[in-house]
Amino acid sequence: MNKIKISCIIDDDPIFVYGTKRMMKQIDFCEDIMVYVNGQEALDGLTNLKKKGGNLPSVIFLDLNMPIMNGWEFLDDFLQILDNGQDKVTIYIISSSVDPLELDQVKNYSIVRNYILKPLTPQDLKNVLKEVA
Repeated sequence: MNKIKISCIIDDDPIFVYGTKRMMKQIDFCEDIMVYVNGQEALDGLTNLKKKGGNLPSVIFLDLNMPIMNGWEFLDDFLQILDNGQDKVTIYIISSSVDPLELDQVKNYSIVRNYILKPLTPQDLKNVLKEVA
């Protein structure tokens, strides 16, 4: 199974981030992992990366409920920096919420592939690899 070159976790929960990074390494999910603790930090970091000619992550795991800038706000702003069709980025919403409104709202974003409930499992990561890699 191929692995992803760069993945990104945008989540303010250090325990979730630690566990996810550990699982990613165990199943050889990706070569490099970027981590941001809120949407604004992620937007700034990814915008700067793109301006410098760097590659955006292939997969972003995005939490919805974060301080400063939540996942929805990040999505709206992130779509503005993407080149249509040039940037191959797939976003997975990672949330502990089963709010039907959130599940429905995800459908408004073509860049979002799926909504995964926390906690993330190794099988979830393997499924992402099958879909994306």
